[in-house]
Amino acid sequence: MNFRLITAGESHGPGLTCIVEGIPAGLELSQEAINGDLARRQLGHGRGGRMKIETDKADVTAGVRHGLTLGGPICLSVTNADFANWEDRMNPWPVEPVIDEVHLPRPGHADLPGAWKYDFTDVRNVLERASARETAARVAGGAVAKAMLAAVGVQVRSHVIQIGTVTAPEVYNPSLSDFDAVDASPVRCLDADASVAMVEEINVLRKKNESIGGTFEVRVWGLVPGLGSHVSWEDRLDGRLAQAVMSVQAIKGVGIGDGFDLAGRPGSEAHDEIFHSEERGWFRETNRAGGVEGGMTNGEALVVRAAMKPLPTLTKPLRSVDISTLEPAAALRERTDSCTVPAAGVVAEAMVAFVLAEAYSDKFGGDSIDDLTAAVATYRERIGWKQRP
Repeated sequence: MNFRLITAGESHGPGLTCIVEGIPAGLELSQEAINGDLARRQLGHGRGGRMKIETDKADVTAGVRHGLTLGGPICLSVTNADFANWEDRMNPWPVEPVIDEVHLPRPGHADLPGAWKYDFTDVRNVLERASARETAARVAGGAVAKAMLAAVGVQVRSHVIQIGTVTAPEVYNPSLSDFDAVDASPVRCLDADASVAMVEEINVLRKKNESIGGTFEVRVWGLVPGLGSHVSWEDRLDGRLAQAVMSVQAIKGVGIGDGFDLAGRPGSEAHDEIFHSEERGWFRETNRAGGVEGGMTNGEALVVRAAMKPLPTLTKPLRSVDISTLEPAAALRERTDSCTVPAAGVVAEAMVAFVLAEAYSDKFGGDSIDDLTAAVATYRERIGWKQRP
């Protein structure tokens, strides 16, 4: 079964579209769950004026009937309310008078290399599609992937572990219930004291006309061992996860489990010893590998961490060059967020969920959700795998 997620749309265009292909028939979807994830993407202290304009909701226009998937491509559309303020500048058809072009690329953005690559004289032709507004479509599609994973007992969550210089205390092996109130934090952090410090860090830098980055973590519970493969580089699950998360705008680093920290440890402190008991079945007492060994899931919780750079649109723009005159100039200044690390975690949930849903489809197949769940149950029985809480 061909498994794909495609998005279309521009930041200030009429709307965004997501097509998800490969979801089995008979999967029950919840409109509230899809829109709930879209609302979670808009959370976080440090968001700008755009979030006061948009109240994202997804309209399903294909692939679902009476709340159940039909087995064909699923199409979800998210309207851009802000298009009303940009109708002349972003109209699909010619308008008069011609709107002024944008010639001031931002350091750190797709503006300049995109203009070179596609032979544009107007940077807006690049920045509209490169904008992180596109991730609203990904989150809508990711919510469908999450529903498929939930049908086989898999849950996906995220939390912020660092903003700027403020790092939350490490929570070793958090449970699913630990995440019940994470979205109530203004920065989606599990630690209350760190949340307060992160908010203050954002406030201080925002007053200095600075943007700010950070790190977040996506955790997944309930995965069976053996998703992915060691036999071909393109089938290794950690590689697929890293590519998917790195594709999120402004992400500059991805690690699985303890990631870069493992490079400075001796082997005895880097790997997870293997145990077995009648009561627990196969288990580990540590999870430094983050649930992936040899390109495959090993049954432990999947842990994906990512580093997000500060956003390149600054209220006090950096130096740049006008692409039409080649004269020095300040970079483009537009309405922007000062920090979107909390939202990026939600987007990464969607991307991780899609990769994992594809991995389940690759391994177990199934044109209907009942076929998929039955194949998963048979596999668990064959390997003697006890589902984790």
